[in-house]
Amino acid sequence: MVFNTGAALLDAIVLAVVSKDVEGTYGYKITQEVRQVIELSESTLYPVLRRLQKDECLEVYDMECAGRNRRYYKVTSRGWAQLRLYESEWRRYSDKITGLFEGRVDLSCGMNEGKDSAGREGEGYE
Repeated sequence: MVFNTGAALLDAIVLAVVSKDVEGTYGYKITQEVRQVIELSESTLYPVLRRLQKDECLEVYDMECAGRNRRYYKVTSRGWAQLRLYESEWRRYSDKITGLFEGRVDLSCGMNEGKDSAGREGEGYE
């Protein structure tokens, strides 16, 4: 994908993936599910998980699996609130961008026809 994924969007995507399993999920599975949406390496994922844990959006616990401990991540109540905020903000943002691409956004917004925001005339200012 040609678009960069910033920290807030990464946090939103990871919270959305972790929220799908109420009991929590583990790092490798999170990586695989996120990769269905965006390119992501494990070296990128773990700092995101640590940041969300530090921000009290995720809680962490270990559970034995096949004789080894596996670290699980679970969305906290604060994480659920943050996820709802991200969802709301994403809808507003994506609606604006989609509207721009589809020609539904009025770009004139008070600008003089044929002039830029400083009042200069020039090509491309319609």
